[in-house]
Amino acid sequence: MTDGIWAEVSEELKRAVGSNNHTTWIAPLRFEELADGVVRFGAPTAFHGNYVLQNFGDQILQHLRRAGATVQRLSFAQTGAARPAPRPQPGAAAPAAAATAPAVQAAAEDDDATPSASLDPRFTFDRFVVGKPNEMAHAAARRIAEGGNLGFNPLFLYGGVGLGKTHLMHAIGHELKANQPHLKVVLTSAEQFMYRFITALRDKRMMDFKQLFRSVDVLMVDDIQFLGGKDSTQEEFFHTFNALIDAGKRIIISADRAPGAMKDVEERITSRMGSGLVVDLFPTDFELRVGILQAKADYYRQQYPGIVVQPGVFEFLAHRISNNVRVLEGALTRLFAFASLVGREISLDMTQDCLADILRASDRKITVEEIQRKVSEHYNIRLSDMIGPKRLRSYARPRQVAMYLAKHMTARSLPEIGRRFGGRDHTTVMHGVRKIEELKATDSQIADDLELLRRALEE
Repeated sequence: MTDGIWAEVSEELKRAVGSNNHTTWIAPLRFEELADGVVRFGAPTAFHGNYVLQNFGDQILQHLRRAGATVQRLSFAQTGAARPAPRPQPGAAAPAAAATAPAVQAAAEDDDATPSASLDPRFTFDRFVVGKPNEMAHAAARRIAEGGNLGFNPLFLYGGVGLGKTHLMHAIGHELKANQPHLKVVLTSAEQFMYRFITALRDKRMMDFKQLFRSVDVLMVDDIQFLGGKDSTQEEFFHTFNALIDAGKRIIISADRAPGAMKDVEERITSRMGSGLVVDLFPTDFELRVGILQAKADYYRQQYPGIVVQPGVFEFLAHRISNNVRVLEGALTRLFAFASLVGREISLDMTQDCLADILRASDRKITVEEIQRKVSEHYNIRLSDMIGPKRLRSYARPRQVAMYLAKHMTARSLPEIGRRFGGRDHTTVMHGVRKIEELKATDSQIADDLELLRRALEE
């Protein structure tokens, strides 16, 4: 890859991200080198590089690959910082690495030449906001970081994007390296594991690969679902996993789904991964999202002292962006960056203007099926009974509540709602909606139920 190729890619990105974004964020980047699948750029500040990685990283990778570059990750160093030192030869001591932006997940070499992802300095236990949806995962990660005998191995963390899996793995790494520096701790992604495996096969250095991964004390593998369909890599991972377990070493794995729900991953692997402690990180609730925003804002105030966030902004964001914490944090990053550029307070009006695209994309579409599930759970009845033909009051009233919510919280027509309730006529739906409207004015229990269900569905 050359400067000329980057210039062409930069022009394509201008069309993709818009002229203003390109001028502010992409144009200041300076291409430095492509080595070992990592493209390195110079950026005006560490914050600039971090922002580009969070908001435009995927688009940059996509355009670079279209241009023919074999690239796995992006790395950013502050302009003027020392260039990354050359990779040490086997047996040689690794020189100190150049400073990189905090969020870079590029593969690095630590002092004992063990492959590991660079530990993100932002992802520590101190900066992990604990709430009901993630308290068990946090407690398990803490226990591993403290060492000693545990009743489980491996620890398997799973959940949707941006719920804290990667944060906890980095936090474990930080804690272990601080308190037990003699331990070999490896944090790698499934993609990086696969990349190193393929490289070792190509270079006929499989014994070196096996030694690197099987001599560690703690192995953490992020996004293990990406091994799906990679049969040879799965075979090697299976043997690595068994060797470490048999030797009493610690393994922590993360994925976007439970072990048994992973597609194209061998059953013997999912079985072994599920044999330890499996913890589900649930979607965040409103209070936890507000806490995350407050903690993130405290971090940014250290970089931008004097920026004021007006009351109501955190609550507004926590309500509108509810399904992805990374998007939520990225939105706050954009607000602080914009406020620092224009010298204004972060108000609700600024938030709505600056984040218009994110807010549109985050508007959650509630479905009739989701309403039916929530209502049946709330009233502790089977979904099939609520949708079915039974006319018992214990089923009919929840059914009418669900119809009422479907009418007011979805864009579905009455005939469409009726079809989703066992093929009922639209007049039946109308009757149910009217009945609930009458009851909520006179029956405080119905009114409370409706409010609780509405809040649960909007989370």
